[in-house]
Amino acid sequence: MTSLIHPVLLCGGSGTRLWPLSRKSYPKQFSPLLGSESLFQASAKRLSGDLYAAPMVLTNEDFRFIVTEQLADIGMEPAAILIEPQGRNTAPAVLAAALHLAKTDPEALMLVAPSDHVIPDVEAFNAAVRVAAVAATAGALVTFGIQPNRAETGYGYLELEAAPEGGEPVAQKLRQFVEKPDATRAGEMLAAGNFLWNAGIFLFSVETIISAFKTHAPQLIDPVSAAVAGGEEDLGFTRLAADPWAKAEDISIDYAVMEKADNLSVVPYGSGWSDLGGWDAVWLESGPDGDGVATNGSAMAIDCKDTFLRSEAEGQKLVGLGLENIIAISMPDAVLVADKSRAQDVKTVVSALKTEGSQQAETFPRDHRPWGWFESLVVGERFQVKRIVVHPGASLSLQSHHHRAEHWIVVEGTAKVTVDDTVKLITENQSVYIPLGAVHRMENPGKVPMVLIEVQTGSYLGEDDIIRYEDVYARS
Repeated sequence: MTSLIHPVLLCGGSGTRLWPLSRKSYPKQFSPLLGSESLFQASAKRLSGDLYAAPMVLTNEDFRFIVTEQLADIGMEPAAILIEPQGRNTAPAVLAAALHLAKTDPEALMLVAPSDHVIPDVEAFNAAVRVAAVAATAGALVTFGIQPNRAETGYGYLELEAAPEGGEPVAQKLRQFVEKPDATRAGEMLAAGNFLWNAGIFLFSVETIISAFKTHAPQLIDPVSAAVAGGEEDLGFTRLAADPWAKAEDISIDYAVMEKADNLSVVPYGSGWSDLGGWDAVWLESGPDGDGVATNGSAMAIDCKDTFLRSEAEGQKLVGLGLENIIAISMPDAVLVADKSRAQDVKTVVSALKTEGSQQAETFPRDHRPWGWFESLVVGERFQVKRIVVHPGASLSLQSHHHRAEHWIVVEGTAKVTVDDTVKLITENQSVYIPLGAVHRMENPGKVPMVLIEVQTGSYLGEDDIIRYEDVYARS
């Protein structure tokens, strides 16, 4: 194998089982769940080096600037970022990536991977990829199977013709896909030895996967092809055409292609792996002590057993006393306390919160924007106090508001402020008043992040009270 493998990172999921840290507006792949890097950053770095070309990322409108910012933070430049107009599951996403690659290299190998997995042993994973690349070059659709170390009910399985042997990984024939089992069946499969967890990672050539779609899911070819052909370049992103994309079936690549194909191979992978599909998995990967206790952030456990305590709230101490088999996750606006055996049921919490209309169900307390982020510190009936952080060289849109006035106080860095026809610099401990209806803009002309406190007053303080006149990020 001489040509580079093209990583395709799928980056659009919401990860409801890791609520309240993971939410629709800022899902788990962008959070530093283990260590200082986000799962997305760790995935991108893992699929880099001599074996790989620059990555292609598939994501949505809301995450596009988070993707570019996090890649820039680790010094990586993507080959392409495809923006899906709406989520249509993994089959249309994979086909879109293949059709996009086919424009320049129809014989390329593409490695499709979720962006929220943990794979600590990069060398062992790359060894498995090299084995898979040989099979893919010969025309196989290759999936990766994780050798199980427990009777897990949260994963789908791959049944092999025979139990994998030890030593170097070898591509093997797949007998069938198996849906998530109950506890009894999971135990039986673990004992049998010829069942692997389905990692949802795939390697194949562009030509092979497009041919597989034409054979097994022909209904996707026309709408996805039209969405790719009608895609538009926008600030370094490729926006797939919305109308044909909406006509594509919402279906996974497993159901659309893999479970129907007869040229499928499986490469077993026996080193560490987790999809962090629940807080119990994060607890396990966090390295619990001899009592089964793991803590993160400003959390403390006293006389606890088999417990995970994680505090994400700045200045807030989370203390567990005499707990057993408990998960407690503290955020500034929400706290989850659950029995560890119910970790897979956290998604029902999100559903219940959505039913009652709670913004905590989907909205992250820190709102990430292309220029930086903000968070609400205090909210009253007719006032709100925010902390706003603007990246060096970034600027907010030129805008005005119908219902609120604003007072800005710079606490770190320097701000270039436009208010109607007046433009001036304000530095730390200086402030400026923005009257209701004034056309204004905030910029950071410096080399360090700029932080300010914003005090809003008015009859309506919603984020939709914005009239944009100019915006370097092309938001409407």
